[in-house]
Amino acid sequence: MASEPVPVPLSKVDSAVDDTMGTSPIEKKISHRRTSSTASNVFNINDLEQQKVELQIAPETQKLGWKLNSSPSSIDDKEVLKKPLCTPMVKKIDLHFPLGLEVTARNLKGVTIKDALDAIHKQFKKKQDDELDAPYLAGFEWDPSECYTKFIVHQKKDSGGQAQTSSKKSKKKNASGDGE
Repeated sequence: MASEPVPVPLSKVDSAVDDTMGTSPIEKKISHRRTSSTASNVFNINDLEQQKVELQIAPETQKLGWKLNSSPSSIDDKEVLKKPLCTPMVKKIDLHFPLGLEVTARNLKGVTIKDALDAIHKQFKKKQDDELDAPYLAGFEWDPSECYTKFIVHQKKDSGGQAQTSSKKSKKKNASGDGE
């Protein structure tokens, strides 16, 4: 009994056949699970290196006068903390200290100045002031000839203008000095 093939098109979709005609454009865009955690104008540092893109470090980092072992929230100008560390914005950047210590600042929506300061503070928060040779942040340097994916952290001995008197020790010292 040989039956002839029926020339009627199939009405059911076979799962083994790639039929992209029926999917909406929104479903085509979503190729992985977490699309909301990354921003569109944020790049991977390695991709920028391959494209030989120049990075610009935010100049505000040089004027902070921030002490490495104090919390970044102690900085008076909170708006500076929200600014991107560099342009174009990157997902992560390695911060290299001259003595060899290296920390990584990460943020999938773009590394901000606060992200970099948080990463540095995490390493230095348990250090006392007298343990640090140069306790203040002087700024960051980017030398693509040495290493494209790292910023060099510069430190200085004094705050350079903005004095931060919000530490608990200085308040206690002033309170005990006045009471005598």
